[in-house]
Amino acid sequence: MLESFPVALTVGAVLGFLSGLGIGGGSLLILWLTMVLGMEHSAARCINLLFFLPTATIACFLQWRAKAIPFRRILPAALGGCLAAAVLSRVGMGLNLEVVKKLFGALLILTGLRELFYRPRKPS
Repeated sequence: MLESFPVALTVGAVLGFLSGLGIGGGSLLILWLTMVLGMEHSAARCINLLFFLPTATIACFLQWRAKAIPFRRILPAALGGCLAAAVLSRVGMGLNLEVVKKLFGALLILTGLRELFYRPRKPS
């Protein structure tokens, strides 16, 4: 039932919508694949990367068209992120999977707490 095409399409649409809002639908996709469907964590990470590419591309294009992306401020962070991803994907292959799962879970909890309690600073 949960592996049927209509369910997969619905979950994909909801998570794609959340990704478009910048909420992190990919993180929720990993949880869905591992906890609900019982998929191996490594396979879920690979699927998450494949899910991320089209959703991020479309969201970025639409945000760019709306002139909401300040490229001068974002480009250094994007380049640093690409470099870190390339280096750490090689280094991370030797890490204990249980440690990585716990670190990722902690990151999700901290991110959720920040989103719940974040208050923007008022300009001085």
